[in-house]
Amino acid sequence: VLRCLGIPTRVITNFNSAHDKDLNLSIDKYIDMSGKTLHVSEDSVWNFHVWNECWFIRRDLGSFYDGWQVLDATPQEKSKGIYQCGPASTRAIKEGDVNLDYDSPFVFAAVNADCVTWIRYSKKRKERIYSDTRKIGKFISTKAVGTNSRVDVTANYKYPEVKEISFKIAYSQYKNYLMDDRKILVTAV
Repeated sequence: VLRCLGIPTRVITNFNSAHDKDLNLSIDKYIDMSGKTLHVSEDSVWNFHVWNECWFIRRDLGSFYDGWQVLDATPQEKSKGIYQCGPASTRAIKEGDVNLDYDSPFVFAAVNADCVTWIRYSKKRKERIYSDTRKIGKFISTKAVGTNSRVDVTANYKYPEVKEISFKIAYSQYKNYLMDDRKILVTAV
């Protein structure tokens, strides 16, 4: 439909796509002291997820965020009370700017969340025992124009060589945003 309207659009596939249910920018797994998985988090990692990108100017966000925008026609969570996702600027996702509207934190987590394992001793006490910073957002791809070849667009979404720093900056910004709005951060890192 967007192409019919003259808006450049392409399909994006994200492998190891995070579904951050609680919007804390990480995928949390909890185990008990014997190593048994506890089912207390609704976070998950999908083998892949597909969405659309559209190219347009962002007068609402400023010219820095012009370009490819994520639009998900199959949103997994409600946003502002309805099932919708986007348009989230891929530039904002790459820069870790998760304080923007249009589901930027959700898309950031889909391509860049840390997978964290916790030992849960009690409802009030837990300990972080492992963090995988490289599992999420592999081979983010689209189809090449005129051929069936794959084009790797991972670099449009994140900086692979400084992923840990990018995540820490985004998490810090998001935590401050939540505190400013007097919201409760579900899981502190």
